[in-house]
Amino acid sequence: MKFNTIFSCRVNVSVVYSPASHREFGHYSPSLSFHLSCTPSRAADMDLQCLIGMKFNDFVLMATDMSQLQRIMVQKSVAGEAGDTTQFAEYIAKNIQLYKMRNGYELSPSAAVHFTRHTLATHLRSREPYTVNLLMGGYDPKTEAAELFYMDFLGASVPVNFYGFGYGGMFTLSITDREYRPDMTEDEAYELMKKCISEVKRRFIVNLPKFRVRLISKDGLKDLPVIVAEGEAA
Repeated sequence: MKFNTIFSCRVNVSVVYSPASHREFGHYSPSLSFHLSCTPSRAADMDLQCLIGMKFNDFVLMATDMSQLQRIMVQKSVAGEAGDTTQFAEYIAKNIQLYKMRNGYELSPSAAVHFTRHTLATHLRSREPYTVNLLMGGYDPKTEAAELFYMDFLGASVPVNFYGFGYGGMFTLSITDREYRPDMTEDEAYELMKKCISEVKRRFIVNLPKFRVRLISKDGLKDLPVIVAEGEAA
């Protein structure tokens, strides 16, 4: 059984493991996708970057701004410590892969959430805590349902239908509250995401011109067209 999971975390650098050709850190997982971008403060939700996640019946849609504050990897949204990012990404990805090798099957999205939550909670009580807030989304073929979880650096985990990180994300909640429907099609969800990003562009003091959008479903990870704010160069 193959599970498709995407992790979107407010950790330092964006790291992607996907069913496509991404092989960062020498690791490749055929069905897991990680998307990380991290912040070191306790108010980790409140920073200048923006990350938006939405869960629908058959898929999860996530968008992150493509601001380049530090040149480490091709896709970045940097606001934290590189050490935390690298260690956290490698530890979660490789231990989930190790579980698959030992047991012959992969963790489901919810099981991966519990493993990650336990990791955060354990390190919180050590001398090396991770200051990481994240979104974890995926599609479970057993239940034929998409899942999206919010998790903070204290290890609290909550299933959500939609969530926005950063100051920019706060401007999107009124739109998702009003227009979100769990039965939206991929095209409708993409248009809703465009509305959210347009609102961020209109109201947020920091210019975030481009957002990378990814969709996770039973077919795996798919890159959707980059959303460019109105008036910005493509």
